[in-house]
Order: sequence, then C-alpha cells, then structure tokens
Amino acid sequence: MTLIPRFLAALALAAGLATAAAAQPAMPPTAVSVLTLKGEPLPIVNELPGRVSATRISEVRPRVSGILIERVFEQGSLVQKGDVLYRIDPAPFQVQVKAAEASLARAQATLANAEVELERQRQLKARNVSSGVELESAQTTVLQAKADVALAEASLDEARLNLDYTEVRAPITGTIGRALVTEGALVSATGTQYLALIQQLDPVYADFTQSASQLFALRRALAAGDLVATAPGQASVMLYFDDGTAYAHKGQLLFSEAAVDETTGQITLRAEFPNPEGDLLPGLYVRVRIEQAVREKAIAIPQKAVLRDGRGNAQVYVLKEGNTVDLRLVQLGVTLGDRWMVDSGLEDGETIVVEGAQKLYPGATVQPEPVAAGN
Repeated sequence: MTLIPRFLAALALAAGLATAAAAQPAMPPTAVSVLTLKGEPLPIVNELPGRVSATRISEVRPRVSGILIERVFEQGSLVQKGDVLYRIDPAPFQVQVKAAEASLARAQATLANAEVELERQRQLKARNVSSGVELESAQTTVLQAKADVALAEASLDEARLNLDYTEVRAPITGTIGRALVTEGALVSATGTQYLALIQQLDPVYADFTQSASQLFALRRALAAGDLVATAPGQASVMLYFDDGTAYAHKGQLLFSEAAVDETTGQITLRAEFPNPEGDLLPGLYVRVRIEQAVREKAIAIPQKAVLRDGRGNAQVYVLKEGNTVDLRLVQLGVTLGDRWMVDSGLEDGETIVVEGAQKLYPGATVQPEPVAAGN
C-alpha cells in the first residue's frame, strides 16, 4: 500500500516536467546569409609555372686574336649596340695595314708602268714598227697589273677591318654581365671562350608549361561549344612572383610549342612582358595566370561559402523549399579573386548559404537573408 502513493507522486512529477518542457518556446531558425546564383560569362584562368628569360642574348666574342689591353665597360651596366667593350693590342694590325698599303702602292706603280708600255706599243703598231705580238703582250701585262691592284686593295681592306676589330663592340643593346677575361689575356678569334654576355631585359619572355591533357581538354570544350575562345589580343596574361605578389604589367601571349615534351607530357607556352623597372631577371621562377577561354554561363560562388569534409571534398549548403538546407558536394574549378568557379554541382537560379553554414546540418531550418553578389 505504501508503494501506490510513491508511484502517484512519480507520475505527478513526470507530468509536471513534461508540462514545463512543452511550455518552453522552440529554438528559432538559424539566421544565415544566402546568395541566388546567376550564370555569367567568366574567363577560364589557368595558373602555370614558368621562368623568365631574356628576349635577346649575345655572347661577346673577339673577331681577331691578340692581347687584351683594356676593358672599357662597367660590369652590370646597360650598353648600347656599337659601344666599345674591350680593346685588343692594335700594334700588329697597324703594321699589317702599313704593309698592305705598301703592297698596293707597288701594284699601282706596276700598273702605271704597264699602261705606259701599252700606249707605246699602240703607237709603234700604228707606225707598223712593231708586230701585234708585242701589243698583245702589253695588254696582258696591264690586265695582270690591274688584277694585282685589286688584290692589294682587298688585302688593305682586310688589314683595316682587322685593325677595326681590335675594338670589340657590343652586338646588341642590353645589360652586360661580368667580365670573363681580364687585361693581359690572350684571346682567340677561333676559340670557344667568350668575353662577356649581353642580355636584353626589356621586354622579357616568360616561358611556362601546361599539361598536354589539359590543353587538349580545353580545345575539345571549345570545339563542343562549352567554351568560347578569347578574341585575338584580348587574352590577359598576368605574372606572379614566388611570394604571391602580382607583377605590375600585363603580358602578351606569343605562341605555344607545336610539340609535346616526351619526358614530361608538357607543352611550352611563351608570353612577353615589359620590364621597364628591371624587376624580372633571367632564370626567375614565376607563376603565370592566363585567360585561355570564356565560359558564357559560368557559376561562381564566394570562397567563404565552401565547406570541406574529412576528405577535403568541397561542399555547400543549398536552400530548399520551406527554408530548409541540403548539404551538396560540388566540383570547384579555378579561383577568380575571392570566388570559386564551379565546374559541377550547382545550377543557375539555385540559392546557397554564404555565411552561417558552420552552424547548420542537413535538413535544418534557416532564416535566410539575401546578400549582394559581390559580398
């Protein structure tokens, strides 16, 4: 009999707790900001590794052999085409010029004497004093003397040219590097050693590589009409340093190789960048962002709307009827500033959660607050 009052008391307590719980108000829906997606034309941007190279490279080489007596240029400076860089001892070549001048003078004197003899033979022939044989011999001697004069003139030109070559000049305009030989060194016109290296650094090339499979996939998408090719001259090429800093000047795509590197499966592309400040140096590692096509009705979402599961897969919450949300896997493409381009998983007109997604779970009810597309 004592158990009945206790049982009734327990029932009364449970009923009281249930009544108190029912009296508590339900949790309000979670406030989130949402964005309705709309297709827009967006560029297909690829970020590719590359290196900077000079547009022109010239090895400064001697054209005559001799002893270097002077280095004229300042190492690391800008030199102009035709500037004197080195001087080779000119004394042996000055002697050769004098010898060639003397040979020419002797050949000219011989020619003058032969012409006098030819004129004398003509007069004798006119008076029938000599036979035609002597006249023909005199004519032949004049022709030989003229040939000797021409040969001597050519030898003099060569001697003067070699004397001029004792001043080693810059073949192009550009930045010259360190001197590879010093005064007193014997340089050879037939040797393999060059004296300095000149590189033209404004503009410069950026050579970068792209996988052949990626490039071919892009071409197939263009052929299928999924993408639209950029107009000639409108493709934007931007360069970024290794620390992520953007280079101030835009580049121009020049060409892509017609062959695939059989060891890497990569295709090399080349862009040209102005370099007025000299920030880009040959061999510098860079990353190149290039717009290779345009997707007419692309979907882009803010980066802060993307969640990641344990495997790193991208997910977003999609707003459904009744202000409930559904968690959906998406395939992301390239980044466009603070947005991701979506390759698959979302459609035009759908609404996604931008802020507040960390508090949600699939099927949760939310209180949506629209945000502008740029936020």
